Amino acid sequence: MIDAMPLILFGVLFLLLLLGFPVAFTLGGVSFILGYLTFGATFFQLLPLRIWGVMTNYVLIAVPLFVFMGVMLEKSGLAEALLETMALLFGRLRGGLAISVVLVGAMLGASTGIVGATVVTMGLLSLPTMLKRGYRPEIATGTIAASGTLGQIIPPSIVLVLLGSVLNVSIGDMFVGAAIPGMMLVGFYMVWLVVIAILKPEWAPAMPAEELAAFRGKGMIKRIFQAFVLPAVLVVAVLGSIFAGVASPTEAAAVGAFGATLLTVFQGKFSLGTLKAVMTETTHLTCMVFVILVGATAFGLVFRGMHGDAYLTNLILGANMGPGAFLALVMVMVFVAGFFIDFIEITFIIVPVVAPIFVVLGVDLLWLGILVAMNLQTSFLTPPFGFSLFYLKGVAPPEIQTGHIYRGVIPFIVIQLVGVGLVIAFPELATWLPEYLSRQ
Repeated sequence: MIDAMPLILFGVLFLLLLLGFPVAFTLGGVSFILGYLTFGATFFQLLPLRIWGVMTNYVLIAVPLFVFMGVMLEKSGLAEALLETMALLFGRLRGGLAISVVLVGAMLGASTGIVGATVVTMGLLSLPTMLKRGYRPEIATGTIAASGTLGQIIPPSIVLVLLGSVLNVSIGDMFVGAAIPGMMLVGFYMVWLVVIAILKPEWAPAMPAEELAAFRGKGMIKRIFQAFVLPAVLVVAVLGSIFAGVASPTEAAAVGAFGATLLTVFQGKFSLGTLKAVMTETTHLTCMVFVILVGATAFGLVFRGMHGDAYLTNLILGANMGPGAFLALVMVMVFVAGFFIDFIEITFIIVPVVAPIFVVLGVDLLWLGILVAMNLQTSFLTPPFGFSLFYLKGVAPPEIQTGHIYRGVIPFIVIQLVGVGLVIAFPELATWLPEYLSRQ
């Protein structure tokens, strides 16, 4: 019976999640109940020590600090100013406005790391503008949805922080390893938009000359400095201090949170109301993450107590499944799970279970973490359940139909899958830069 208990634990958990029960309480509740039924009251003597170890983890302090940094930059009006500036710089090109959306999405991803906030912000600010400029709805919606998910892979990403913690991989190495794949996706997006603008210029027209002339009026340099240079300096300071080994991710996150506050003050958007809103949202998101983490700790304790990790390892090895086949199985499982549950739950439920098996199979966990992050990013885009599609539809004008969004994201899903395939085929894309910097 004990061999079947890990499967029962998984089955009950996913059934309740699909029925819509709250993730944090379902994860902890199912673990508590089955832990008590399996091990008795002894289970509750072990759990507090595990939870204490999680809550005193210095690395995880980076989570609320990066969230604070992202929310503060969002409240400062950064996205609107960035879009205007990028439109000024790329507006004369066909597809220039779409390219500017990709670049802004990448910068917001490097600033916020929160997919929902980025997609909603970009949808509210850029979608009406793109439609007004004559962009085909599929091009506009696909570009916004795909660009908004870049925060999953471009550091400093909350996904990478949590994955690094679960996989016991240096968060700094995760950030460095994600840099090349993240920039590769940004480049692929831009190449696709340039190709579309050349083949179908009416789908992605240039901005009218009179609007560009108005943009280039008095104060242009000041607008570029405020909207582009200052946030870029902040992001470079945060990531550069990590990459150079000057600061740990937690220390860099504190610098980022303080710098984002100073930037908001500099732009004249800071007030007690803004600070209260930022702190409230940061507390909400942080509590959600850590309550799920506590539940995941209980789940992990019960699962290992049931010898679930040994059961799965023996099952995989007994099936003569090599590292490639098992990686493919896990990637499909993560991809499908991304339709139904958030990246936080996937990180805390699936990844800790499969990680020991990858260790036995000799797989590089840094490479695995980057692949999982890219996979989750793809699942956010995939119809019919991709979260980014729901976020965008919620703020889209009435004339935008769900079909427009679904058709618009298909090319970007293909690009994402190509990116995942390249990182699988060439692991050096994720591992070379961390190894190079470690030798310096």
